[in-house]
Amino acid sequence: MQKFVTLYKQIVEILDPVGDWVALLPIRLLMAYEFAKAGLGKFGASDAFYGDVPKWFAGSADGFPFPISLFSVEFNWFMVTWVEILGGFALLFGLFTRFWAFSLLVVTFVAIFGVHWPDSWDSFSELWKGYAITDKGFGNYRVPLLFVAMLFPLVFLGAGKASIDNILSKKFS
Repeated sequence: MQKFVTLYKQIVEILDPVGDWVALLPIRLLMAYEFAKAGLGKFGASDAFYGDVPKWFAGSADGFPFPISLFSVEFNWFMVTWVEILGGFALLFGLFTRFWAFSLLVVTFVAIFGVHWPDSWDSFSELWKGYAITDKGFGNYRVPLLFVAMLFPLVFLGAGKASIDNILSKKFS
């Protein structure tokens, strides 16, 4: 048993420093891709437009939570587009990661409650039906909820050592 404990400690001594460099990198890269892709898609949107925004976005704005609901649909479209684009690229390089992860977390919560949450539900079993990829009348908050789970470590732990944030913190500390 002592040999296994010793072996385990040796493995942990190797993995811990490597984890400081790479543990958050896959999350950062995946979130960077997803949000930059979504933002660039909004930037070049070719949907049927209502004023300056696609009809689907204008239609979902009624579900935006306070205080986001106080702003115009055009302003919200502009903000979400640029937060997703800039936040995605910032996560890619690990630049101001906590700020951008928090900003993207806000965007994701607004999307969940404005677009992906079921219109109505009477029980948790009905609400659970919305934990899906496709909307069959119950919402489809599964992917955004997974985004929330991936953004939380970036908000609370930062980008990790493989980032511009790490370089800047060493330079300015």
